[in-house]
Amino acid sequence: MLKRGARLFAMGERVPDLLQEKRIRRLGYGIIAGVDEAGRGPLAGPVVAGAVVLPDWIRKGSKLWMVRDSKKLKAEAREELFELILKEAVAVGVGEADEREIDRHNILQASLMAMERAVEALSVAPDFCLVDGIHSLKGIPSQAITKGDVICLSIASASIVAKVTRDRKMLEYHRLYPQYQFEKNKGYGTKAHQEALLNYGPCEIHRRSFGPVRLCAARSVCAPGIGTKVPRAMMKRD
Repeated sequence: MLKRGARLFAMGERVPDLLQEKRIRRLGYGIIAGVDEAGRGPLAGPVVAGAVVLPDWIRKGSKLWMVRDSKKLKAEAREELFELILKEAVAVGVGEADEREIDRHNILQASLMAMERAVEALSVAPDFCLVDGIHSLKGIPSQAITKGDVICLSIASASIVAKVTRDRKMLEYHRLYPQYQFEKNKGYGTKAHQEALLNYGPCEIHRRSFGPVRLCAARSVCAPGIGTKVPRAMMKRD
């Protein structure tokens, strides 16, 4: 359980704040959403995005100030902060692009599609979006912020929403395809995951456009549990 004042982070660490949101409001925009994605790198599963609108003012003792980039948090802390964000945010939206869209459009375009869908899923329409990374969104005023999940509280909140949502989805996929150990690797190309690709070939949620998966599919290994094994030399990452 997260406790107020608990030292979860290093001394002197740069922590997310609301300075970026305040800067945009001074330009005349009212409702500001932070947007981030999770799952660009895995060999399997969707890319998932979160969009979060936080209150204009957050009290000093709120646990929302414990929000960090999701990659810096342990799973238990992410889960607790996810529930807190759902409770205290003005609005939360989730969007995704599945493995077929990733293969059709490429991972960058699929990530942007997922983020745009997350914004569309918000219960209140934002006037401006702060987006993690180097690409802004189409159709709405927005600004990309490099390492935005490190410095911007609404983006960091969105990173937690995206990460927890995607991890939960990969746990569901683990029940369908236990041989790939998605409950542990969440679709990333770990040694055990690549060994499973060698032994079973790709399943329905693998990204055929990604190198190791593409090479397996080219050998006509298309269903879990059947087909020809792929030589280990073919399993180099992109």
